[in-house]
Amino acid sequence: MTRFEEEANCKSCSSSDVTVFHRLSNVPVNSCLLFADRSQAESYPRGEIVLGFCRKCGFISNLCFNSALARYTEGYEEQQSFSPRFNQFARELATGLIERHNLRDKTVVEIGCGKGDFLLLLSELGRNRGVGIDPTYVPGRNDGSASDKVTFIRDFYSERYAQHTGDMICCRHTLEHISDTAAFVQTVRRGIGDKTNTLVFFELPDVERVLHECAFWDIYYEHCSYFSLGSLARLFRACGFEVTDLAKAYDGQYLLIEAKPAKGAVSTPLHNEEPVEELSRAVDEFRTRYDQVVKQWRKQVQSIREAGQRGVIWGSSSKCVAFLKTIGISDEIEYIVDINPHRQGKYLPGSGKLIVAPSFLREYRPDAVIAMNPIYLDEIRSELTSLGLQPELTAV
Repeated sequence: MTRFEEEANCKSCSSSDVTVFHRLSNVPVNSCLLFADRSQAESYPRGEIVLGFCRKCGFISNLCFNSALARYTEGYEEQQSFSPRFNQFARELATGLIERHNLRDKTVVEIGCGKGDFLLLLSELGRNRGVGIDPTYVPGRNDGSASDKVTFIRDFYSERYAQHTGDMICCRHTLEHISDTAAFVQTVRRGIGDKTNTLVFFELPDVERVLHECAFWDIYYEHCSYFSLGSLARLFRACGFEVTDLAKAYDGQYLLIEAKPAKGAVSTPLHNEEPVEELSRAVDEFRTRYDQVVKQWRKQVQSIREAGQRGVIWGSSSKCVAFLKTIGISDEIEYIVDINPHRQGKYLPGSGKLIVAPSFLREYRPDAVIAMNPIYLDEIRSELTSLGLQPELTAV
């Protein structure tokens, strides 16, 4: 047992009733930093994942996470908006928020805005003003009709930016990167102060799906915090928010929470919040099935090579890095395909695999393609057809 485990208290509720259920060593400490040099990618620093489950609130975290190793700097490439399917989801999400909350001619603050896609979309569709805060923002990447209405700050969100509240605070796929979750949400709450009409919207991955599907490719170093609907709602209430809506989206992959500063006593749980006992059973299910699922995928990938065939993985994001690391892929897969042009020609941390454009496959002609997310199967199949290819296409 490491010192981190011995001293572990839940970062969402402060309970000491935390049980370790999963370990993984020698893991690349970043999945979205890409490299022009293969050897540099292969030698990128490694860390430990030790997942602990809080039996009081249901929060799951990496007890050995070291924030000093997590780099969000130039070269960090997480943008998903090159996918038509993802863009459709983002537009529907933005439109729904605008319609339900009359977000027109308002000020929106996005914490962890990435390259600014969603904030610009909210500003464009609702004629809103915006402030985006993210250390990996790239100036000029996403200029559009609303660019003059949005200000970007290339930094981590902290108390120094608490004055930026506006009418809505948006935070998408950022909380899972924060180890001290309660401190972070409390910072947001303090910044809002007595502006009790401020809408707070967070989006992040759903750990229930990861546990039930034994989706080991969705466990990686940057994601140090894992939530379910119940554990997420319990955190927000403990930090002084009234939870007004909870939902799952994107084929059940994402959690969506809407909240407002509580004026008094916090509200009772919503109908779709699972109890901690239910999440505990899912943790036990994951622990029981993990080795078998990893073995099955290792065997499937190895069978491609053994059959004298060529295989590629489609999708070079964090899922891919985790998948390659966990099943121990070496020469069985040579190339990783990605539609994001900012990723192409770069090497993945850890495995050092080269990322190529879909057009590369016209000459390479793979026999098998493994998609890292089933939600993109239709657009991947369409792209392969346009290239004159009909490989066996599967998804994790």
